[in-house]
Amino acid sequence: MFGRSKPEKAPIAPRPVSPGTPVETVLGPTCVVKGLLQGDGTIRVEGVFEGSMEISGNLIIGESARVRAEVRATNVSVAGMLIGKIHASGRVEILSTGKVWGDISAGSLVIDEGGYFRGQSVMPGAEPEFPMLEAPRAESAEREGKVIDLGAREDPQGM
Repeated sequence: MFGRSKPEKAPIAPRPVSPGTPVETVLGPTCVVKGLLQGDGTIRVEGVFEGSMEISGNLIIGESARVRAEVRATNVSVAGMLIGKIHASGRVEILSTGKVWGDISAGSLVIDEGGYFRGQSVMPGAEPEFPMLEAPRAESAEREGKVIDLGAREDPQGM
């Protein structure tokens, strides 16, 4: 009121994929990078990246980030936009502000309410056995030959 502007809504900070893991490298919001990004620790992207990423640690894609890449990492958290493929040995998490167009191969996939994913997801490893339906019981085969007339009723009083 009276010239005061409303406080801006603070951007949602992505939850770290592994609590307590420090972020070692940050590509800031004004940073634009094209090429190959390799690293061992946790990397956070807030700017624009195009190319491929090979990270033996975690990747955090911030809310302002725009990424077009093939990503290989242990865990991936997406709060911004990613177009490409994600290969994660652990978990992929798409937060409520996150948008992913492309295929995901991961040990587990979590999509928060409001998050967007368009593509295919695969969970590599031994495929679980598909549960089979039970075979019909012998009783039902015996009943198939019998006809029950529901219109013919026995009168309990003999009338």
